[in-house]
Order: sequence, then C-alpha cells, then structure tokens
Amino acid sequence: MTEKPMLILIAGPYRSGTDGDPQAMAANLARLEEAAWPVFAAGHVPMIGEWVALPVLRSAGANLTDPLADQVLYPTADRLLAHCDAVLRLPGDSTGADQDVAIARRRGLPVYHHVDQIPHRTPQETA
Repeated sequence: MTEKPMLILIAGPYRSGTDGDPQAMAANLARLEEAAWPVFAAGHVPMIGEWVALPVLRSAGANLTDPLADQVLYPTADRLLAHCDAVLRLPGDSTGADQDVAIARRRGLPVYHHVDQIPHRTPQETA
C-alpha cells in the first residue's frame, strides 16, 4: 500500500510490428490506453509516452514517418521517466518499451508486468 499516488508510465508496443500502418498503431495505442483505467482506479496517474510525444511531433510539423520521429518518441519517454515513479510493461515486442524498462531499472523504479501487481493507494484522510 502507498499513500502517495504514483505516476506510472504504461509501456508496450506502439509502432512495433505495424510496418507503419496507422490503423495498427491506433490499435496499439488503444491497447496501451486500456491499462489507463486500472492504473487510475488503483489511485495512481497513468501516463503513456505517445500522449506527449505525438503532439510534440505534430507541433514540429512532422509525423511518424518523418526522421524526426525517432528524435521525439524515445527521448520523450526518457524525459517522462525522470518524473515517473514506476513502469507498467504490457506484453508484446517493443524496442521502445524495452528501453523504458531498462531506464526504469537503472533509476531504481519498480517495473510491473500486470496491473494487479500495482499497489493500491491508501489515501490519507484530510483534516
């Protein structure tokens, strides 16, 4: 049990295995987002790197096929992990998610592989 809500990065396949197919990437993002509610319901704040990286990429006038994508997607996750308290690694091959796990472990952050492993928050009573 924990009193403080954790910021938990949800990591899993996004571009991996899609051959650049936008529908396949959208389906992967939807799978990542399916984990957001259980993280939130446990009393924490879910975060998905693409929620930050995709608007950054668009604001630079680029898309996922642009060479700039690799300079935005992976660094965004690295920067987010400086603020995150844990990672939830979802199943599936993903170079980016594997990098997220490696960074989290180097930083001493817990890595969960199922939402049931995430401790439920015990909120403090307010006076």
